[in-house]
Amino acid sequence: MTKKRILIADDDINIIAGLKYLLNDIGYEIVAVTTPEAAIASVQSQVIDLILLDMNFQHDTTSGKEGISLVEHITAIESSVPIIVMTGWATIDIAVEAMQAGAKDFLQKPWKNERILNAIETQISLANSYKQTERLSQQNQLLIAQPHPENRQGIIAKSAVMKELLCTLDNLAQSDMSILLTGDNGTGKSMLAAYVHKVSRRSPHSFVAVNMGAIPENLFESEMFGHKKGAFTDAKENRIGRFEMANNGTLFLDELANIPISQQAKLLRVLEEQKFEVVGSNKSMHADVRIISATNSNLLAEIEKKNFRQDLYFRLNTIELRVPSLAERIEDIPELANYFLSAFSRKYHKNCPKLSASALIKLQQYHWPGNIRELSHMMERALFTCNGEVIEADMINLITAAGIHSKLTDSVEQSLLSLEEIEKKAIISRLKHYNNNATETAKSLGLSRSGYYRRMSKYELD
Repeated sequence: MTKKRILIADDDINIIAGLKYLLNDIGYEIVAVTTPEAAIASVQSQVIDLILLDMNFQHDTTSGKEGISLVEHITAIESSVPIIVMTGWATIDIAVEAMQAGAKDFLQKPWKNERILNAIETQISLANSYKQTERLSQQNQLLIAQPHPENRQGIIAKSAVMKELLCTLDNLAQSDMSILLTGDNGTGKSMLAAYVHKVSRRSPHSFVAVNMGAIPENLFESEMFGHKKGAFTDAKENRIGRFEMANNGTLFLDELANIPISQQAKLLRVLEEQKFEVVGSNKSMHADVRIISATNSNLLAEIEKKNFRQDLYFRLNTIELRVPSLAERIEDIPELANYFLSAFSRKYHKNCPKLSASALIKLQQYHWPGNIRELSHMMERALFTCNGEVIEADMINLITAAGIHSKLTDSVEQSLLSLEEIEKKAIISRLKHYNNNATETAKSLGLSRSGYYRRMSKYELD
């Protein structure tokens, strides 16, 4: 466990020596300075967990104003670090003013060891609680909503291929090695990543999932490493990054191939050195996280195209596992379908219908291009289109391969048309829709009557 670091700022070297002797013996790491300037530099350059601050330095020996000014300065730089002020000239007025400036506690010299140790422990504990609350608050706003199964009851795996995959993941969960999950969209990679975290030794800490494709390139560092208030134009408050959120836990990088090539070196550095800097700060923060990543792209092909760094690829795939498509695990389809029906029935407060044998056979014979996500949507739709207690085969609308081919062909053909050809097709389609009613057709296209007839003449449709 990392030692807590305490900054002692006092111009009396005897005070520093006494505090060092007391606190080193308990296990704290001590940084000592004798001037306000050195105290500010220390706060700016390294992680400090608590500050013991003298109220009077050489320029002013009794009023406490120098110490109050320093408290205000430090609080403006790093408001989350608790400050305990100390003075041999204690008055109620100085104590109140110090607290108003941002100090958390007040000690009078000479102190009692029990009192100072209790004050330090209390303030560090409160600061940790505050950081955890802030971390969880931001995490709740940012995380992809994914189930965190307590055990295998949250995962359906009747098929041999899924049983084998889960057995492998159970073994890997006991290590800290990086895992790269590959496979098509909608196969459940994010749920499996959450499962690995839940059965690992890191489970008491955070599981943080981030869709790398949803992060704008110019905000990559802010999102991943956090930023300080005022670090850039829109930085109106401190923000905790994903690495700090996941400290001691698991960071799941979804849609891995979408990381901009310009940002991949920054991610690689953090993974190699286990350190990062918050935007707007030059302090190095420790990053103790387990990385699980996922992609549906061929990363080796992306490496060949110079879209993905080879060194980052090898850093992330200590082991690479492919998640099977739904068509490869047809034994799981009946239970998955019934699971989704039951879940949506509870959500919408509707009676849960049953799938007939013919409906289940139809589901198992389908090729499932959208995988589990498509099955989920299909069962949600079936719940509302079913009028009885049983969902029959003819109530399930599947997208056939021919239908997909037709849609793809239409899409390709549309993309090759000129602007005039697109306009002509739009007019023909709209005329058909309104049974050749010129007034309605022109109105729906946003054309005046004269504009409509000009186009009819132009395309020889009149």
